[in-house]
Amino acid sequence: MAVLELPLFPLGIVLFPGTPQLLHIFEPRYRQMLADCLEGNRRFGVSFVKTVEGTDPTPELGTVGCSAIVQESRLLPDGRSHILALGEDRYVLLDVLTTDLPYRCARVETFDDDDVEPPQLAELATQVRGGFQQFVEGMELLNDRGTDQLDLARDPKQLSFQVSAALELDGEVKQELLGLRSTLERLTQLHRLLRPLNEELRRRVTVHVRARGNGGGGRTGDIVTDP
Repeated sequence: MAVLELPLFPLGIVLFPGTPQLLHIFEPRYRQMLADCLEGNRRFGVSFVKTVEGTDPTPELGTVGCSAIVQESRLLPDGRSHILALGEDRYVLLDVLTTDLPYRCARVETFDDDDVEPPQLAELATQVRGGFQQFVEGMELLNDRGTDQLDLARDPKQLSFQVSAALELDGEVKQELLGLRSTLERLTQLHRLLRPLNEELRRRVTVHVRARGNGGGGRTGDIVTDP
């Protein structure tokens, strides 16, 4: 664990360690933040907030976020930027600092999972990996795309972050997953979430494939199964 001071970027998304995130930087204060990051260690903190138009919420103290490092930055002619950031370490927000900067800065304390790997962790990771592969295959069928080869992490902890980031879940659900300090518990939650997602997706794919078959084309046998 370490206590750090980071520029703070409150967003309506949840960033996970080891996962990439494309961001569009357009507000003047965050343009300044990006410029300062690029001149420094290229790091900032992403904290989830519920975004409501016309408001500027500050993350609550004690909430969990994730530090990010800018890997790529492309400056546009009008001053906006597209950046690729990579999640690094989770943190607990200790304090929002008083500065003369236009953007927020915070003092945070990083943390990692507490548990050692129990015997059932590898089997659970295999189940989550299989369930997520089925989910991706079902989404590709639903959108009439070819099946791509998934590059899923072998490490159970990183797999849990990768799947958490990829699934389309409510921000509050992702925030809960981010804050868990047990890889086993995070994978267990994902396994529970994937089952109803795949069941619903299977029904949608069945209807979609039948509709395409009635139209005289499309694959008819590739239907996602339950995890």
